[in-house]
Amino acid sequence: MARHDRPRLSRRLGDSAGQALLESAIITPLLLFVTFGIVDFGWLFYSNLALESGVSQAVRYAVTGQAMDGLSREESIKTVMRRAAPALTIEDDDFRFSHLVGGAWVDGMGGPGDIEKLTVTYSHHILVFTPFFRDAAIDLRVESAMKNEERFE
Repeated sequence: MARHDRPRLSRRLGDSAGQALLESAIITPLLLFVTFGIVDFGWLFYSNLALESGVSQAVRYAVTGQAMDGLSREESIKTVMRRAAPALTIEDDDFRFSHLVGGAWVDGMGGPGDIEKLTVTYSHHILVFTPFFRDAAIDLRVESAMKNEERFE
């Protein structure tokens, strides 16, 4: 390398004209990934809280033995759950009713004086972190149990 080329080379190495563009190109995808990850986690947190609240309300309704006009008792409980978590789509297959008989949980609705349990399983679909989760979903399972009133109205 010739002696007179050194100042030009050092000027070129010290030039920062494209530095901001390069830094932005590296940082922007990372910031977007973190931002959407926070949004995704917030939606997961909301889904879990909505399920817990909904199941609690549905079981409180269930222990009274009531049914809405034109609906069975089971359909009425599902309706209460869906109204408590309106942003979530909960299918009929996601509900499981059971009651306590002799120390063991038996499927189905219980009668007066029985301990009722409602279990709801919801599949929360992941948006950002799909490479880290099989089937890009997290299954949330929420349950609540209460004793039925001795007499249904």
